[in-house]
Amino acid sequence: MHSGPPVLFLHGIRTSSSMWRVQIGALADRGIPSLAIDLPGHGARMGEDFTLEAATAAIHDGVEAVGEPPLIVGLSMGGYIGMHYAARHPTRLRGLVAASSGAIPRPIFIGGYRAAAAAIHLLPDRGSALNDGLAKMLVREPGLSDLLAGGIALEVMQSGLRSIGKLRPLEDLAAYDGRVWLVNGRYDHIRFDERRMLRASRHGSLTVIPGATHLASLVQPEAFTDAVLEAWRELAGVEAAPLE
Repeated sequence: MHSGPPVLFLHGIRTSSSMWRVQIGALADRGIPSLAIDLPGHGARMGEDFTLEAATAAIHDGVEAVGEPPLIVGLSMGGYIGMHYAARHPTRLRGLVAASSGAIPRPIFIGGYRAAAAAIHLLPDRGSALNDGLAKMLVREPGLSDLLAGGIALEVMQSGLRSIGKLRPLEDLAAYDGRVWLVNGRYDHIRFDERRMLRASRHGSLTVIPGATHLASLVQPEAFTDAVLEAWRELAGVEAAPLE
């Protein structure tokens, strides 16, 4: 029997709910209920338009599905969307783990990513082979299979990046009065604003995972799961329960 909140997972751009298989399994082993949703335009919802409004509605549906305010865990785009959601609907969650979202989405960076995505999209396969090749270089099994299992939403890059560019994470963190855990990989290429984000958080902490890159939950799944469990235990007010 668990005494803490359920956990709701939000994936990154182009990926899907399948990326959270290791974490969901680890939580289930400990009797902690969790749910990973597909955001609009991703996974089972591929082909839908991605907007901030649609993403917010998807999180609302996820909260309803788990039955009570959860601990929200988001990675990359999911972390940014989680901050946006927490600032506007603070009573609908117990806390937020914002992972791999340690940079302010400045126009110059978003513009650069959008230009690169547009160029890649001109390839005959829309960049599918390039994406899969990079994934194989950066992520080992079983994380690679988990990453690819839900499909890669190549068509969502422009709308997703455009939406991220509208976000103001420093303002969102300052507006949210709940507990925030910032979690970044040691070698994440976009963690250069993490200290500013920590200072903006009213009740925040920062964890840096050794050996992890931007896809921290897939590259160092055990350490990432430990970070999620640490957050959950704090909210639950219980000690760690070792697996049998």
